Order: sequence, then C-alpha cells, then structure tokens
Amino acid sequence: MGMLYGRVPWYNGPVSRIVQGLSVPDKAAEARIPDLMDAVYALGCNAFDMAHQYGDGGVERRVGQWLATRGQREKVFIITKGAHHNEDRKRVTPHDIDSDLFDSLARLKTGTIDLYLLHRDNPAVPVGPIVEKLNEHQAAGRVRAFGASNWSTARIAEANAYAQAHGLKGFAASSPHFSLAAQVEPPWADCITISGPAGQASRDWYAQRHLPLFVWSSMAGGFFSGRFRRDNLATFTSENDRLAVRSYCVEDNFRRLDRVQELAQKRGLTIPQIALAYVLNHALPMYALIGHQSAAELQVNLAACEQKLSDAEMAWLDLRDA
Repeated sequence: MGMLYGRVPWYNGPVSRIVQGLSVPDKAAEARIPDLMDAVYALGCNAFDMAHQYGDGGVERRVGQWLATRGQREKVFIITKGAHHNEDRKRVTPHDIDSDLFDSLARLKTGTIDLYLLHRDNPAVPVGPIVEKLNEHQAAGRVRAFGASNWSTARIAEANAYAQAHGLKGFAASSPHFSLAAQVEPPWADCITISGPAGQASRDWYAQRHLPLFVWSSMAGGFFSGRFRRDNLATFTSENDRLAVRSYCVEDNFRRLDRVQELAQKRGLTIPQIALAYVLNHALPMYALIGHQSAAELQVNLAACEQKLSDAEMAWLDLRDA
C-alpha cells in the first residue's frame, strides 16, 4: 500500500494527499516532531501543516530544525498559517500578516513557504489591503502561494474579485473543515465547515473553481474512531472528547457511522479507514490534514489510499441514497 499524491499549480512536484498536521498537545510531543517527520516522510508523506500559534512558535521551530538538518527542503511541501485571532482582538490586518509571516520564516529557517494560509477571517476588515499585502509577500518570494483557512466562500470570492480587478494574484487554496460527519456546532470560534447538506452550496462553489482544499478534522474530532456511541456520550470528560460530542454526535452522523462500520466490515477495514477513504474519493481536490502521533498511525491510514468508492457508495455513506 502506498501514498496518494496530487498536484497544485504553483508547486513543482507531487503533494501527498495525506498531510501531516503538527498541532501538538504538549512540549513532549513537540520535542518528538523531528523524529515524527522522519518517520512519516519515509512512508511517503511529504506535506506538513502547522501554524504560527502552535506551541507558541515551538512547532515551527522544530520543523525548522528538521529542514535545516535533513536536506529535504525542496522535496517537502510546507504549509503554515498566520493572523489568528487572540483573546484581545481579531488580528487579520496587513501589520499582523507581516509580523506573523516574518516570525514563521525565521523559525522555519527557509526563505519561502509553499502555501501560506490566513488562519481566520475578520469580515469587518476590507479585503483589499489584505490581498495587496499577500501579493507583496508573494512577489518577494516569501510565499509561493497564499490562501485562506476558515474563510467563507463569499469572502474568498470577494478577495479574488478584488485581485482580478487590480491585476493581482488571488487566493490559490482553502482550508475549511470537511468530513463525512456534518459539523453541527463549531468546535472553536470562527470555524468554517463545508460538510453535510448545509455545505452543499460551498462545495458547488469550489467545484466550479477547482481550488485545492486542505481540509481539517477529516476524522471529525475522533468521531470516526469508533469510541463514540449513542449510549455513552455522557461518559466523556476530556475537553477534546466533549468538543467531538457537541460538534458531531447527532443522529444523522450516527447513521453515517453505522454505514461506515457496515462497509468497513464488508471490506475488512476499520471505521477510520473508510471515513478517510470518503474524503480521498471526493470529487473535489481534497488533501486531508491528519495529526498522526506515529508512523504506525499513518501506516494504517495508507490503506484508505487504495480504497475506491463508487458514486453510489459515496451517496449511501452520506445518506444521499434515499
């Protein structure tokens, strides 16, 4: 079994369809990042996702150590994000983009980031100065392309219309939430999902424009781990588990889970493998961001790369067969 790869217009090389997410829970996990990157890279994962705020900058610093010592910079696809809100204000401004991007470049010890994403949006801020600032950094070679994480399609359309009208580059990619499980409540503030029936209009918009989608929480916050059942939701106590209960544990999603389990048993696979196969078989150009904690976890997920789901199976899993 092997990795699936895709192509994005601005990058001269393949990009693994499974992207290693590097949001880590603590300093101990942060210290293991270089070893983890070695292990998943050996299995064919050449794309890594992080953010300015992860570990208060520690994640980018560890990735920078890896890039500086392994000699693989031109063989890996680096995604990082900036301009996230903090508890004091919404930081989607040209000044904050400058500050965060220069921090990230210094930490990563590289002159260029392959995809730079604005981590959140502030719809009260005009898009023009944001687009102009991002173009300034792209023209200087600091980023190969830029895009949006958790921006609505309406705001991306507004930004790209401004870019077109002013002879500038527009957003080249997007990173919303997408999984087979519909997100009924955002796990964190200002999240954007394109899952479920409510996300159909957004998916149609992306289908017309062919933007690559680097989708987060494809496993629905652990909903597709198999641990969550209709009869045990009150037993979860950790904050991450409670987020999954609030965001995904509704009857329609349990019906989807029932079908995933049925197909998994039929194919001799696990629930997470079928849930990931659903994302990788989607008609939209999706790359799944997954926070593996070990090479063994990625090895298991590689089985999903080999699974072909028919249109009928995709519709059945998503309750669209009625």
